[in-house]
Amino acid sequence: MRNGSLTRIHVRTIPVALLEERDKRARWQGIPLLLKRLHESSHTHSDLTKTHNMVKELSSLLSMEAMSFVTEDRKTPQESVSPNTYTFDLFGGVDLFVEILMRPTLSAQRDVPISKYSLGCFFACVCIKTEGVTKSLAARDDFVMFLFTLMSNKKTFLQTATLIEDIMGVKKEVIRLEDIPNLASLVQSFNQQQLANFCRILSVTISEPDVGVDDKHTLLARNSQQKVTVSPSRAESNQVALLNIPGFIERLCKLATRKVSEASGTAALLQELEDWHSWLDNALVLDALMQMAIEEAEQSSTGEGGHPLITSRTSFPLRHTLPQSMKIVHEIMYKVEVLYVLCVLLMGRQRNQVHRMLAEFRLIPGLNNLFEKLIWRRQPSSHALHRQNQNCDCSPEISFKIQFLRLLQSFSDHHENKYLLLNSQELNELSAISLKANIPEVEALVNTDRNLVCDGKKGLLTRLISVMKKEPVDSSFRFWQARAVESFLRGATSYADQIFLLKRGLLEHILFCIIDSGCKSRDVLQSYFDLLGELMKFNIDAFKRFNKYVNTEEKFQTFLGQINSSLVDSNMLVRCIVLSLDRFEGQTEDVKVVEVLSECRLLSYMAHVENRLSFLFRLISIINVQTLTQENVSCLNTSLVVLMLARWRAKLPFYLNALRQKEFVEKYPGYLLNNFHQLLRFWQHHYLNKDKDSTCLENSSCIPFTYWKETVTVLLSSDRSSLCAIASYIDDAYRDLDRDFLEV
Repeated sequence: MRNGSLTRIHVRTIPVALLEERDKRARWQGIPLLLKRLHESSHTHSDLTKTHNMVKELSSLLSMEAMSFVTEDRKTPQESVSPNTYTFDLFGGVDLFVEILMRPTLSAQRDVPISKYSLGCFFACVCIKTEGVTKSLAARDDFVMFLFTLMSNKKTFLQTATLIEDIMGVKKEVIRLEDIPNLASLVQSFNQQQLANFCRILSVTISEPDVGVDDKHTLLARNSQQKVTVSPSRAESNQVALLNIPGFIERLCKLATRKVSEASGTAALLQELEDWHSWLDNALVLDALMQMAIEEAEQSSTGEGGHPLITSRTSFPLRHTLPQSMKIVHEIMYKVEVLYVLCVLLMGRQRNQVHRMLAEFRLIPGLNNLFEKLIWRRQPSSHALHRQNQNCDCSPEISFKIQFLRLLQSFSDHHENKYLLLNSQELNELSAISLKANIPEVEALVNTDRNLVCDGKKGLLTRLISVMKKEPVDSSFRFWQARAVESFLRGATSYADQIFLLKRGLLEHILFCIIDSGCKSRDVLQSYFDLLGELMKFNIDAFKRFNKYVNTEEKFQTFLGQINSSLVDSNMLVRCIVLSLDRFEGQTEDVKVVEVLSECRLLSYMAHVENRLSFLFRLISIINVQTLTQENVSCLNTSLVVLMLARWRAKLPFYLNALRQKEFVEKYPGYLLNNFHQLLRFWQHHYLNKDKDSTCLENSSCIPFTYWKETVTVLLSSDRSSLCAIASYIDDAYRDLDRDFLEV
């Protein structure tokens, strides 16, 4: 019955005598009898004192059982014995308590103890994951909305917030924040700690549902889904609702940049985090412990039983064994949620509005001051790398760092406010670089408000590079650090930005990691390839530095081996080399350019047409329309860059004929060109309706998007007399150009 479907019993129809008889044999602890008495005595004008006592007794029975469960060695519900909670649910306790809790007379009188103990019972059922309880609560929209009203009371806030968080985790649809009664006044009534806690709920309501890692993750499936998705989505509407709350973003900025208390030494803190993480990963337990400490004096004076999950201090004396750093753990855990909310808002449709507010409330200078408090060292226990949309069960300290870096990445990516990551001296350095190179300053740099940039001797970007260079080889923080720095460079290429980072030894550090460090992580290597591409693109000084570091054939072959080992990971770097070579070949009047072109192994290698063709063959071969994702669609765009540059130099027919010859050598005529034709048809379907993506393509390549579109149109032409049309190079027997990829 525990593992099957649970048929709940209506206790009101069972005689008391029968319940008493069965209670002794089944060891029900009198729970069915209590529920029957509670049902019979609970009505609109019932005595709240009696109701209070019965609810408190039931809460006590369930809460201790729940505390035992969450502090065990992570046993599953099947392995743990939880007879009280199971019996409570079996005899309709959950439905009865929902009815009692939502009763208008109770709400009008604001009977906090009854509400508190009722929530304790729900906690126990949800915590032990009693079958179907959380889902049944989530299905009642009226109950979910009612729970938000309980958050206005300090004594019930914590339990309510955690219960809502658990319910949101199983609810099929994202709730509408605008449906919450008096949302703005509710949020404004929260103190800072409550607001931080509330962010855990908000993180679910403002995030788009994760499509997962199966075939729904493909661009084809995503585009199809977008056609049937109502716009704006609930998550987008919820983001707007939050931004309309006066003072909301300002308070989040204060929470994000509030300094972490240093109640104990840093080394001791990190060790305690490791030790306590083994069982404190359950936020319910940590919140309960914190609430217990906060309310200790009040509880001793009022005689109330304390937190509904910790009703017996003598049997669970954790307050005597908690480390001093518990408050720091608590602060770190909620900073993770606050940073996540800010990160999601930065990636939403109101991005520019959010950016203005974050700049105004000096988020970046505050994070710069906070950065010094984060100790970047190798963790005693290993931790896996988590992508942006993956759940993370890392320790709070690790999660904090990762979310910190994610926020920096979102803040800098393709936005002029990225210069707020520097201090005034560093901004002056950028101006000096432009002046020396006799090039105009970037407009975004000129327009940067010096009152909003970082303080101190180093800006946030410089601090990040410093810790990045010290990071252990096998640390997965390298991935997020590289992503954050790369985002600063993304967009229209800035020579001054590149030189600023080159002067700090970033290129040599990246090459060391790729060639000499022994790094095996594909994710980390991909992030370094992408960063290297942005750092070197169109920059002759960077290629000169590259050749100085890669000064032997052995090093160069190791570097090529890393590139060729996974072209999906390295294709952005290949694109950078191809684009840069094409530009440098048009600057032969510059002596320095000619010198580097003749000496640089990397440019000389790519100058050989057979090497460019080899990359082109492989780029087209490793993808097809059905497997295109956000991760590998760059391979299609890199292959297009190669062919656009060939078309510009009137060599497109040569490249297409080379693809045809490759097919016959492989004894598989038509497979490359048919596949590429399908990919280009999808390209039109995907990019011609996405303004942001097209802008990114143009900025990153310095090729007008009109030329991208023209080249694709030429390649897809049905005119078989055109030497630039793919159809001209496929024999009739092997032609498969008309298949509808949308139906595959």
